Amino acid sequence: MVERKYETVFIISPALDDEARANLIEKFKNLISSNGQLLNVEEWGKRRLAYKIDKHAEGYYVLMQFTSKPEFPRELERVYRITDGVIRFLIVKLEK
Repeated sequence: MVERKYETVFIISPALDDEARANLIEKFKNLISSNGQLLNVEEWGKRRLAYKIDKHAEGYYVLMQFTSKPEFPRELERVYRITDGVIRFLIVKLEK
C-alpha cells in the first residue's frame, strides 16, 4: 500500500502546564512515528482563538507533517477525540 503525505494541526488547552503539554506533544510524535514517518514538527505556541472553545480564548498550536498509510488518519482522529487537553484538531491530506 502506498504511503501518503498528511499534515495535522491540533490545539492544546492553555490550562495544561508546560510538562503536561510537552508530554501530550511527545505522545502524538510517538503515535505518528510508530504508524508512519514524522517529517516535521512546528510548535506555533500560544495564540488567540477566533472564538471561544470550551471557555478558552487561547490555545497552544502544534503542526505536524507526516507520511502514513491511508488508514492511519482515522486512528489519529480517534485518539485526538479521546485525549483530554486537545480542544481542536484538523488532519489534511497533502497533494503531490
